[in-house]
Amino acid sequence: MSTSHTDYQLSDDLLGPVLSILDAYQDPYLAEGLVSAGCVNKLAIEGKRLLLGLVYPYPCMTQYRDTVMDVTKKLAVLDAIDEVECEIDFQPRVFSAIASVEPIPNIKQVIAVASGKGGVGKSTTAVNLALALKAEGAEVGILDADIYGPSIPMMLGLQGFQPTSPDGKMMTAASAHGISAQSIGFMLDDGEAAVWRGPMAAGALNQLLTETQWPELDYLVIDLPPGTGDIQLTLSQKFPVSGTVVVTTPQDIALEDAKKGITMFQKVDIPVLGIIENMSFHLCPECGHKEHPFGTHGGSKIAERYEVPLLGALPLNINIRESMDEGNPAVASKPDSEVAAIYREIARKVGAQLAKQQNKNTVSISISDDE
Repeated sequence: MSTSHTDYQLSDDLLGPVLSILDAYQDPYLAEGLVSAGCVNKLAIEGKRLLLGLVYPYPCMTQYRDTVMDVTKKLAVLDAIDEVECEIDFQPRVFSAIASVEPIPNIKQVIAVASGKGGVGKSTTAVNLALALKAEGAEVGILDADIYGPSIPMMLGLQGFQPTSPDGKMMTAASAHGISAQSIGFMLDDGEAAVWRGPMAAGALNQLLTETQWPELDYLVIDLPPGTGDIQLTLSQKFPVSGTVVVTTPQDIALEDAKKGITMFQKVDIPVLGIIENMSFHLCPECGHKEHPFGTHGGSKIAERYEVPLLGALPLNINIRESMDEGNPAVASKPDSEVAAIYREIARKVGAQLAKQQNKNTVSISISDDE
């Protein structure tokens, strides 16, 4: 990292201690100090007030207040500083794991949500992950790539939406709960099935992805169909995927299929950002007893085996299912719930894992003294 100087320099006896304190503060998701992680982009002093600018490569807006309080407390030990004014921003870069593929206009990063088999809560996870990224300060879209079983319209309460094409070339995206959405389900009549062979389904995905008029997005979450078929291969070879998240349940049969999914993405050089274990446990609403109907530690074991993080474990909770059926996902409808907090934690981890995959650019720090 290089340090650029403006008209005035911070005195050496203050600059050293400030940078040392900031780098001693370990970001919990990047596992680096703020200086080493390239998060510090401004340092200035006005009298005894330190002006600090932080720019994060992953969304963590709900953590800003705690970060400012912690950093201010640590910097307060310096006699030259009585007050800290901190500005925090989130600025992700355009990033694809497949360098040979051109980025999609208006989309910085693409997150694929996959599962080895159906019935593990992949679509529920994809929707709530997208909403959690939004809650953490990102602009987010979701693409329903499950051509044969689109569920995003119902989960977002968007039944009846039909895309339009103002210019005759690009389709409009739907909007719900602050995120944009596109699905083949918007173009099928109620109950109608997409009876297509693999290449036709892959072609439909291509159109949905590239012919949608997406707004400016930090992340596009793609809800993949279960398995390792044509859709997954098309996406991994022809589109600028940044990383993938694999959803599983603790039961052995789901874990075996999850392994196949992880292996496929590793073969095509798409980073597996981590494992999400769904239906991990059940809490009795009457007595609070915790039980594991589908087994224990399955997600952590597979994460350890393939050297990827366990991003989070979600409970088997009837409220999650009911909220999806009603088109009001838990993260949006019950933001203060434990489930919403788990998803936001997962969102921060996913964003940080994506940031770690990128080559860190040199960050310039503006250091000035107005005294």
